[in-house]
Amino acid sequence: MIWQNKMLIEFRVKNFRSFRDEQVLSLVASQDKTLKDTHTIATDFAAVPHVLRSAVIYGANASGKSNLLKALQYMRRVVIESAAEIKPDQTYPIQPFRLDNESAAQASEFEVTFILDAVRYQYGFTMTSQRIMSEYLLVYKSAKPQRWFERRFDLETGKDIYEYGPGLKGSKEIWEGATRPNALFLSMAVQLNSEILRPIFNWFSSKLIIFNEQSQLSPHTSMQMLKDVEGRKRICDFLSSADISISDIELVTQKVPGQSFHFDLAAGKAEVRTEEVEEQQLRFIHRTDDGEAIFDVMDESSGTRNLLSLAGPVLDILRLGLTLVIDELDTSLHTLLVRELVDLFHRPDINTGGAQLIFTTHDTSLLSATGLFRRDQIWFVEKDRNQVSSLVSLAEFSPRSKEAFERGYLTGRYGGVPFLHDSLGLSR
Repeated sequence: MIWQNKMLIEFRVKNFRSFRDEQVLSLVASQDKTLKDTHTIATDFAAVPHVLRSAVIYGANASGKSNLLKALQYMRRVVIESAAEIKPDQTYPIQPFRLDNESAAQASEFEVTFILDAVRYQYGFTMTSQRIMSEYLLVYKSAKPQRWFERRFDLETGKDIYEYGPGLKGSKEIWEGATRPNALFLSMAVQLNSEILRPIFNWFSSKLIIFNEQSQLSPHTSMQMLKDVEGRKRICDFLSSADISISDIELVTQKVPGQSFHFDLAAGKAEVRTEEVEEQQLRFIHRTDDGEAIFDVMDESSGTRNLLSLAGPVLDILRLGLTLVIDELDTSLHTLLVRELVDLFHRPDINTGGAQLIFTTHDTSLLSATGLFRRDQIWFVEKDRNQVSSLVSLAEFSPRSKEAFERGYLTGRYGGVPFLHDSLGLSR
């Protein structure tokens, strides 16, 4: 089944920023049968029979919810860059938990488990700013895992020790010899043309999409899609699915005043010339029973503009079955648009690739939206008096099926909300 191709199952992190202790974000669906047909994806694995299509993460400002996504993004970056872009003597800007001396001196830990082409992979590593301390890959082609490789740094000898399983084929000794202390074995092996490890690397590079302050959303993908007739139709249908009253979008090329740089080789001097340049502009067509109106992009609400920027990437993600991670989705979109966007991931007729959505938000009204989330899709991040962040699922609180989740959250039943009398030194 196509929706089994690319699914995030679990992400673990320890000793990164405000997460001192190991925290686990699990997309494994519970045995709760609520909204099972629409909000979960079936697998062929007995240990993981169903995976969630989405997860939402709540928490007060500075609670650490954004740090969770930064941890996943940091892991992704190390996988992609450690072999090709990190220099031999370069250090990493890793940030362990620094409010106790023991944690500050220890390595940070990252691990993901995902399904790719009907195979379950469990990959992780630990690292300091100086080097990779350990690295491993487990492969589940059946119930029993195969350990393809394990690497650990021996403090006594100052060398990396490697162990390989029979499942890892290829020039292991060459890959090992080329792997620098500050590079991942996985990344270096792929750099040296390991075809058997390439799918794991590609999952990080092209199947995991993250939008946050470090990776800004751009309208480029949507603009490119609008140049194609079929692409324009898909975007218009997407906006209609999100209940945006736009019947069509035109991409108009106009000549506008601009400047160009010219260098005269004979004269040996440069000059800036004023001339007309081509610029592409969007026109939004709104139709009602009473007539038609055309609006420029700046005439539309910020929510509509943000949704348009999301449209291209989201359409590709829904079609290809990728995992989309967005920090503070509610700052980009109105509440109703967020609901509609989440709903697209829960609709098998639209989410044909089995894509997943993970996002953080402050919008508590989503908790009271009927049929929007199962209990195991809702997560809370809370920071204690020692500034340690922890992650917990709503399902762990065993709420009643008809419990008012928004009210429970705002009253502190599940944690994850700021208590002003604590933070401001006020008494009740």
